[in-house]
Amino acid sequence: MWKTDARLWLVALALATGVGLTGCSDRTNDASRSIAAPNVASRDIGNDNEQGDEDNDATIYDQTDFLGNPLVSEVTIAKANHGAYNHTQPYNTATFRPQTEAFITSFGRPAALASTLGSVLYPDMIVVDPSKNPSTAGWLSWALANGWGGRKLTDDVVDLGLTAIFSSFLSPVGALCQPFQLPLCTDNVSANDAAFSSTFPYLAAPHT
Repeated sequence: MWKTDARLWLVALALATGVGLTGCSDRTNDASRSIAAPNVASRDIGNDNEQGDEDNDATIYDQTDFLGNPLVSEVTIAKANHGAYNHTQPYNTATFRPQTEAFITSFGRPAALASTLGSVLYPDMIVVDPSKNPSTAGWLSWALANGWGGRKLTDDVVDLGLTAIFSSFLSPVGALCQPFQLPLCTDNVSANDAAFSSTFPYLAAPHT
């Protein structure tokens, strides 16, 4: 009975509020960019057996955006290729890692640095090991300083990314700035402008 009640509640909520999937549509005209997914609203909500929970309908969703590690697509992939990148999957390393490394070397940075960063940023997903001490988590620093992955809300990902690519932190060859310093290795924003919450979902309150 609780399953039936929950499904009816979800259907009512969707009809009342027009809830949708962010960044997705149910078009079926582009199979190369489509991902099949279950659709609770179209199932037989009166069927209270396990088989009903396992059945998927034929709804197809189009992936319209893909973001893994911060700055990878926005900074290191050419704008003309953003559409293709947004429809890829995390393990499409062969296609896009060379583009990221070419971006880094285009500023006169050494190929070894580009290869190091490429090995950290691809496959393009944030790595998390929940069995480790959370204090060792941190974007990029997990790979460069023996940490364990993840990304803290307090991580200054812009400064970290710019410093890794352009500064002398990992290589002095062709360095364009000092770590976390102007003119190129910082956005000069030191912290979030609102306090984070101590309870889930931990984000700061939105600006209104």
